[in-house]
Amino acid sequence: MIYLAYFVIAFSILQLIIALSNGLFSLFHKKTEIDRTVVVSVLIPARNEEERIGTLLTQLTKQQQQTLEILVFDDQSTDNTAAIVQSFEKIDSRIRLIQSMGLPEDWLGKNFGCHCLAKEAKGRYFLFLDADVLINENAITKGIQKMQGFKLQFLSIFPKQELFSFGEKITVPLMNYILVSLLPLALVPYSRFSSIAAANGQYMLFDATIYKQLLPHATVKNKPVEDIAIARLYKKKGYRIGCFLGDNAIRCRMYTGFEEASKGFSKNIIAYFGNSSILAIAFWLISSVGFIPVLLTCSATISWAYITSIFLTRILVSLASKQNPICNCLLLIPQQLSMGYILIKSLRNKQKQAFIWKERTILC
Repeated sequence: MIYLAYFVIAFSILQLIIALSNGLFSLFHKKTEIDRTVVVSVLIPARNEEERIGTLLTQLTKQQQQTLEILVFDDQSTDNTAAIVQSFEKIDSRIRLIQSMGLPEDWLGKNFGCHCLAKEAKGRYFLFLDADVLINENAITKGIQKMQGFKLQFLSIFPKQELFSFGEKITVPLMNYILVSLLPLALVPYSRFSSIAAANGQYMLFDATIYKQLLPHATVKNKPVEDIAIARLYKKKGYRIGCFLGDNAIRCRMYTGFEEASKGFSKNIIAYFGNSSILAIAFWLISSVGFIPVLLTCSATISWAYITSIFLTRILVSLASKQNPICNCLLLIPQQLSMGYILIKSLRNKQKQAFIWKERTILC
C-alpha cells in the first residue's frame, strides 16, 4: 500500500504543478495590433434558446470589432427563438436567420447547424458561439489578438462560468478542475501530440481559410463532443491550436441546477480523458479516496503536506478559472460525489449507447 500512497502523492504534486503553470499562463497576454475592419462571421447554432438569444445578439451589436456578420441557425426550435432573431434582423442588417430544413440522418443537430452556418459565412474568421454565452464589447477583439499573437489556426476559450444555485456549484467547477489540473495549457499551441488539446464549443474561433479546407464540423458530424474532437483533428493535421481560460469578457451560465448539469456533463466527461472510461474512473478514485493509503502509511508530516497540496490545487484552479476558491474548497466533498454520480450516468449512457439531449436521441 505504501507504493500506492507514493503514486497518489506524486499525482497530486503533478496536479499542483500543472494548476500553477496554468494560473501563470492565464495572466500572460501577447498584445498585437489588429485590423478592426476585418470581417468576422459570428455563427450561432440555436435550438429552443428564446430566453438567451436576445441577450447575446444585443451584446454582439455593441462589439468593438467593426465589421461583423451575425448568422443564427434555428435548429427546428419549438419556442420563439426564430421570431426573436427575426425581430433583430429588422433593426440590424448584419444579423441574419437561417432556418433548418431538417436534420440529416447521420448528423447531430449542433454539428449540422455549425456546418450550415459556415457554408453561408463570408468572414476572414469564423467565431462559433453558443446562445448562452455572454460577452462584453472587446470579447471578439481579444480572441483575434490571441489568434495572431500565438499564430494559431484555431482558438477556443473556456468562458468564466456563472454559478448561482447549489447544484451548479457542486457540478460546473468540475470541468475546470479536470482541465486546469491535468492539461498544461501553455503546451497546447506547441505540442504535436493530439492528446495535449482541448476546446470548448461555447467559444471557438477559426481561421476561415483553414476551416474551409478541413470542414471540421462535417468530419465530426456524429460526435457528441465535437469541440474536443475538432481540437484533436487540427492537431493531427499539423495545425496550431490554442486553449485559454476566459475572464469577465466571456461568461456563461451553462446550467441552472444539479440535474441539468449532471445530464449535460455526463455526455462529455469521459472525453476529457481521451474517451477512456478506465482513466476517468481512476482519476475520480485517486482524487476522491486517494487520501486513504496516504493517511494509513505515511507520516503525519507527509500526510499534512499531501492534504495541503490538494487544497492548494483547488485554490489555484479556482483563481485561474475566476471562481470562488473558498467556495470550491468548502464544497470539495460534494463536488467529488457529484463527479462520481456524473461518471455513473455517463457509463450508463455508454452501455445504452444513447442519451436524450434537447428532445433528441444522441447515440454514444
